[in-house]
Amino acid sequence: MTLNASQNTLESAACAGRIKGVLFDIDETIVDLYRAMADAMVFASQRLLPNATAADWDSFAALYMADPHKYYDRYVQGEFSFAQQRGLRARVVFDHLGFTGFDGAVEQRWIAEFEEAQPRSIRAFADVVPLLDALDAAGIPYGAVSNNVYDYQRAKLDAAGLARIQVLVGIDTVNVAKPAPEIFLEGCRQLGTAPSETLYVGDNFMIDGVGSVRAGLLGVWLSREGKAAPGVADNDAQAAARIVSVANLAELLAIVGIQAPADWL
Repeated sequence: MTLNASQNTLESAACAGRIKGVLFDIDETIVDLYRAMADAMVFASQRLLPNATAADWDSFAALYMADPHKYYDRYVQGEFSFAQQRGLRARVVFDHLGFTGFDGAVEQRWIAEFEEAQPRSIRAFADVVPLLDALDAAGIPYGAVSNNVYDYQRAKLDAAGLARIQVLVGIDTVNVAKPAPEIFLEGCRQLGTAPSETLYVGDNFMIDGVGSVRAGLLGVWLSREGKAAPGVADNDAQAAARIVSVANLAELLAIVGIQAPADWL
């Protein structure tokens, strides 16, 4: 666990029993969305790219997920519908590959087949259920705050075997998206915990980490690949310095002040 300037704040919170609740981001934090989307891309695209190799599919997924034109963020901001951002991101990849037949009809079929396939591959990361078990045993409530709409994320959590996560806030719950404070505070309201007693755990340093700290929560950045924290602007430096980085969810136990079970993972 990499602790920065907020080490004393979080350790004191745990020792004093101040951490009363935990909120999670969903995609790439508790649900392995990358793998599910990669599988869905193959299913929806293999008839269009019959000669693609495994390496080609890896490149396809990487470019799609990189979303160089920020179509997903622009969907969150209301510029596109969810289906439109899906098709636009696919179009970028097909254009990059030199595929010229991605017209409107093909795009609509691709989106439909993608949405059909993705739920079949939705899985929780291996460290999620043991952590939730430990939180349940300690009587610490938890929930999720996501930058997608409630119904879509509710279905995703259920498909991932995480129906036990009952508190869920989507961008349509309060009509704002992270990093706006209101969406984090709604998660705290539904948990029944004060922001200063609530951890927020997410994989996006700025949106999840800095955003939650600015809302008054205790921000934890999950970097499963061990990436270094990004540079931040001067006006974000104070909030960024209060974020704790973890490489997996097991490391949250020490922060929350829970003894790891003997059979952990």
